[in-house]
Amino acid sequence: MIWSAGLVCLPGLYVQRAHVASGPSLHRLQGLVRFLYVAAMSPAAFVAIGSGTALIFLRETWAPWFGAKLFFVGLMATIHIMTGLVIIRLFDDGQIYPVWRFLAVTVVTVVIIAAILFLVLAKPDLAAMLPAALPDWMAEPGGLGRWLGELSPFPRS
Repeated sequence: MIWSAGLVCLPGLYVQRAHVASGPSLHRLQGLVRFLYVAAMSPAAFVAIGSGTALIFLRETWAPWFGAKLFFVGLMATIHIMTGLVIIRLFDDGQIYPVWRFLAVTVVTVVIIAAILFLVLAKPDLAAMLPAALPDWMAEPGGLGRWLGELSPFPRS
């Protein structure tokens, strides 16, 4: 929750950069943003990813919905990294965070979080829904290796 909330909130704080003059106000905003990222969001992300990884082995979750959830968690981690890169540059002189970027990042983040919640709570039977839309090799164990082997210009030994 903390990680998700931080990813949704920080772009709103970034937009405030354009409305804050240099000096103590700017330093307070920068301190708040860095504190949220370093002391709250990053440890929460570490705990979320670590506990999720442990659950794979404890619960033996090998269902397709779990793989889809991991994909969306990977997207969240990517947004987290990009957020850190924004923080590094945002508080340089003359930098602002455009409103269109705030809207885009916030919408994408909320959609990703909603997708994770849907997958975790509904646990949809993706295996039953996807085989008709996917090639046969994607629905069978080891299919990727066989497919790559067929594409390889080198003979298999």
